[in-house]
Amino acid sequence: MADIESLLKETRVFKPGREFSRKANWNKKTISEYRKLGEKNPERFWKKMALENVSWFTKPKKSLEWKAPTAKWFADGRVNVSYNCLDRHIEGKNAWRKNKAAIIWEGEPGDTRVITYKQLHREVCKFANVLKSLGVKRGDRVALYMPLIPELAIAMLSCTRIGAPHSIVFGGFSSEALRDRLDDAGAKVVVTADGGYRRGAPLPLKPAVDAALEGSTSVEKVVVVGRSRASVPMRWQRDFWWDDLMKVASPDCPPAKLPAEHPLFILYTSGTTGKPKGILHTTGGYLTHVATTSKAIFDLKEDDTYWCTADIGWITGHSYVIYGILANGATTLMYEGVPTHPEPDRWWDIIERWGVTIFYTAPTAIRTFIRLGEEHPKKHDLSSLRLLGTVGEPINPEAWTWYNRVIGKKNCPIVDTWWQTETGGIMISPLPGAVSTKPGSATLPFPGINPEIYTEEGEPADPPSGGFLVVRRPWPGMLRGIWGDKKRFKETYWGNYPNTYFTGDGAHRDKEGYFWIMGRVDDVMNISGHRIGTMEVESALVSHETVAESAVVGRPDEITGTAIVAFVTPKAGTNVDATLKKTLTKHVAREIGPIAKPADIRFTEALPKTRSGKIMRRLLRDLAAGKETVGDTSTLEDLNVLARLRESDED
Repeated sequence: MADIESLLKETRVFKPGREFSRKANWNKKTISEYRKLGEKNPERFWKKMALENVSWFTKPKKSLEWKAPTAKWFADGRVNVSYNCLDRHIEGKNAWRKNKAAIIWEGEPGDTRVITYKQLHREVCKFANVLKSLGVKRGDRVALYMPLIPELAIAMLSCTRIGAPHSIVFGGFSSEALRDRLDDAGAKVVVTADGGYRRGAPLPLKPAVDAALEGSTSVEKVVVVGRSRASVPMRWQRDFWWDDLMKVASPDCPPAKLPAEHPLFILYTSGTTGKPKGILHTTGGYLTHVATTSKAIFDLKEDDTYWCTADIGWITGHSYVIYGILANGATTLMYEGVPTHPEPDRWWDIIERWGVTIFYTAPTAIRTFIRLGEEHPKKHDLSSLRLLGTVGEPINPEAWTWYNRVIGKKNCPIVDTWWQTETGGIMISPLPGAVSTKPGSATLPFPGINPEIYTEEGEPADPPSGGFLVVRRPWPGMLRGIWGDKKRFKETYWGNYPNTYFTGDGAHRDKEGYFWIMGRVDDVMNISGHRIGTMEVESALVSHETVAESAVVGRPDEITGTAIVAFVTPKAGTNVDATLKKTLTKHVAREIGPIAKPADIRFTEALPKTRSGKIMRRLLRDLAAGKETVGDTSTLEDLNVLARLRESDED
């Protein structure tokens, strides 16, 4: 099988600003020293980070114990995540932080709450005692099925305080998907809400929990937050209102002194078919990874207001809305609703009103705002911003430059981060103030991380050839397994190359050593013997002035093996006709070569995306091939998008 070909050429380079570099947490000298240490002795580097960025009850003497595919980091250390996110900021030399905002929260209807570190500590201790009163003991699993409200963060931190691994199930999943995850984790308690708000209307959650718990289940108790104040049935001696339990709970709950390898959380990732994978992360290594990368990559300062737009139901929300940010004593902003409600400028209004300084979002969101037009962000003063970031999938160069120009006013470094649910934290990213950036490239590995690009045969690919992105050495935030399925863990992530983690992504590296992520290997298209990544064709399409967003998939073709089908969202006011199809086809051929020309271009007002902003390409592949849609679609942001695409196909 041929290796993945790199066709897209991007030559623009943006150097770090002098002023940002001068004030950065990690300056060029520091980063140079850390890179050298990380390359020479990654275990020593990460132990240094563990001792610098984490408070331990018992400091670890060990670093890594490795017997592939099982890793243990800092195994003799004792630690608590809740203590690191709360207690250490309100006691001793950091006691002044007790009245600092830990969480700024805004609901979709416009209601707001500001919770200080002292207040958050009190609420977490109380709910930790609530969990104990419901019979939750160390090691018991607690499922959280909630909207993006402060009580979700409180419940997470309460679980970590007593050593009860949490399993957050995104509040958009169906009752069937929820049941699968509850059963697999063996959850003892579910924390939910009557509902949340989405696009101006209440989104019910408690009814889905009731449906999921029909029949035999491990769940004994359900705690319900009154968010939407909808009328919901409450089962006697099983269901309890959050407020009622909190009224009588003690605010005194010492943090459990947990082994570093104690399970912290299970987070499920789903495929098109089969049992969802419960990705297991543990305590000390994960905390070291996210606390360190948050400090270095987001350059967190005491006066920052940091906003990551991800839902906490996804790994980005775990690592870079709550744990990594609060571990650094920073202020994190949470917003409950969609980006465009009630108006397309909601996000920019939030940034202006709260004085957001660091903004971390998904490329799909950026492309949505490109389609909506520049007039919406231009209505607001975004001068508080000093750092921008992207997460979730590769960002195409034109979206990167729009983000830089329109949102950052060419004054904000952009950290384009690559990582996964399985990696726990960021693996490849620019370090702001020290690394020159290239639009579309995640740039260089974080110190102590050792990625490589392999050929099909398991040999390092020669730049700029593309291949399979792997990680050759263990890292602290890495997954410790698939919950209850050691065989699947080994086969899925460690079965391709000996003692090497297979990411499932394609990538290439340029002559400066910069990594360019080309998308999931599953999405690679074989066109007449050429293996081409979807990201490059999508980037070529979006580089045309009429295109806001695109998604590319392959469909079976008798002659070429696979034919490229492009789903394109034009910018507002674009005249959509056969001429535009021809123009875009020629544009792709000119940008990356005739081999990548789409066989079919379909125009659409919107693409099918999850509520985390990822394009559901498997649905587009089914549509392009004329197949019935298979798999769970309950996480679609807008279920009507798929119906409209089918209708346009029939037309």
